[in-house]
Amino acid sequence: MFAASVLTLFPDMFPGPLGASLSGKALEKGLWKLSVTDIRDFAEDVHKTVDDTPFGGGAGMVMKPDVVSKALESVRPHGRIVFLSPRGRKLTQALAAELAGQEKLTLLCGRYEGLDQRVIDHYGMEEISVGDYVLSGGELAAMVLLDACVRLIPGVMGNAETAEEESFENGLLEYPHYTRPALWTTPDGEVHGVPEILTGGHHAKIAAWRREKSEEITRERRPDLWQSYLAKNTEKSK
Repeated sequence: MFAASVLTLFPDMFPGPLGASLSGKALEKGLWKLSVTDIRDFAEDVHKTVDDTPFGGGAGMVMKPDVVSKALESVRPHGRIVFLSPRGRKLTQALAAELAGQEKLTLLCGRYEGLDQRVIDHYGMEEISVGDYVLSGGELAAMVLLDACVRLIPGVMGNAETAEEESFENGLLEYPHYTRPALWTTPDGEVHGVPEILTGGHHAKIAAWRREKSEEITRERRPDLWQSYLAKNTEKSK
């Protein structure tokens, strides 16, 4: 069973969105486990200090190695330890699938300017980023990572085919979707229909149309993904 331990200075943020929808239902059914540890509980001074000024000067504060280490020791076994950090390896669908296959995942949510490097090195933490932007802390990033993992656990999603057709699963962004009514009238009176090919019932043609649209959207919106997709398919054809 997939089990996640989250270490944070803001435990009240959890489970948050992870307690709702697919991940929340899966949590209730026991398909995965979540434990949350308050790092501040391991500070031993009167003020419960968890950070200090950086050696060498500079702005901001740094999470203290002694306090964080004690928090980590309280949640053994660790499994893979992930430090959510903007300088980390970018979270991808492939990485989410890899992490979802682990029995235990320990997520450390950073705050302030970051975490003392000695702790990262000692525990062999993997630094993972959810994107090229900066958040106030690692909590939201941890939720994103866990949501991406949990939905891949067998039994969480009702239709396995849905997961297989989603963006990034085959290296492409997802094709457009349409549903009833077949004719939709906008608030200003415009009438919009559905691409005729989707209503014809010819499954092979529908599959080809969807592939074409996925390739078109990926090529236009994510040239980086498109180049990776081309390179991967070129390699397969050799």
